[in-house]
Amino acid sequence: MDIIQAIHEGRQELNVQEIMEILPHRYPFLLIDRIVEIERKKRIVALKNVTMNEPFFQGHFPGVPVMPGVLIVEAIAQAGGTLLLPEVPDRDKLLIMFTSIERAKFRRPVVPGDQLRIEIDVRNWKPRRAKMDGRALVDGKLACEATVMCQLIPKAGQEKASEEAEATTEATEAAGAVSGE
Repeated sequence: MDIIQAIHEGRQELNVQEIMEILPHRYPFLLIDRIVEIERKKRIVALKNVTMNEPFFQGHFPGVPVMPGVLIVEAIAQAGGTLLLPEVPDRDKLLIMFTSIERAKFRRPVVPGDQLRIEIDVRNWKPRRAKMDGRALVDGKLACEATVMCQLIPKAGQEKASEEAEATTEATEAAGAVSGE
């Protein structure tokens, strides 16, 4: 069964291979290992097992390895992308990109041996953009929180198709505003 179809039919858990069917990220920049909960268009919970083998620990910091905060925020964004991309019909022609990071706060260091539990709640969803609240916890304690916004943009060579899709999206949103939806 296709993983997108499985999610649409209520599948709650994904392994790393299935995540890679959704996200374009690959090692060493794929920063989530497992999905343990999905509520379509609303919520997702992902896990990241932090190991000493992570390439960033070589320089951050030698002798005192700490996961860079920006990578924790990136893991939040990747979990959000895993939630949102299955809902986009033309996702193969698009990339999901940050448009803003708000209220990022780092509460405790994340070190080798930790498991990040990344919880995402969608605040606002439009066909081509979203705003999500993310939290990363270790052993039930908050390590990082941030609100992230993202937008879908065309992959190289896909601009014309994307412009047509954007025009359709804007017309749909305008029609919804007129009808009161």
